[in-house]
Amino acid sequence: MNLFRTTAVVLALTCGLSAMPAVADDVVANSSGDPLYTVEAPPAYAMMGDLIFARPLLIAATVVGTAAFVVTLPFSALGGNVKEAGQALVVDPGKAAFVRCLGCTTSGYKKD
Repeated sequence: MNLFRTTAVVLALTCGLSAMPAVADDVVANSSGDPLYTVEAPPAYAMMGDLIFARPLLIAATVVGTAAFVVTLPFSALGGNVKEAGQALVVDPGKAAFVRCLGCTTSGYKKD
């Protein structure tokens, strides 16, 4: 069993280290202005990661933030910051979950 673990670790490190130059080349190409992968046209892996991981977490954050906003509403009203609390707990996660394009990093629509 020890040989299996050692082999698995070596294989994982080898695969991880062999992918590093590809990631570095991708970052350099994107920072140089490569029009293929921009904010408006994110790569497929960014879209898949956003769909599988980020969106469900952002929707959950919106639901939990709404519950926290309702629970803390009397205290926010006494403090006079209902608008700020609603913005931070409900609107911002909701905007990131439902308005942001798939794979994009910024929320909202682009205004020209």
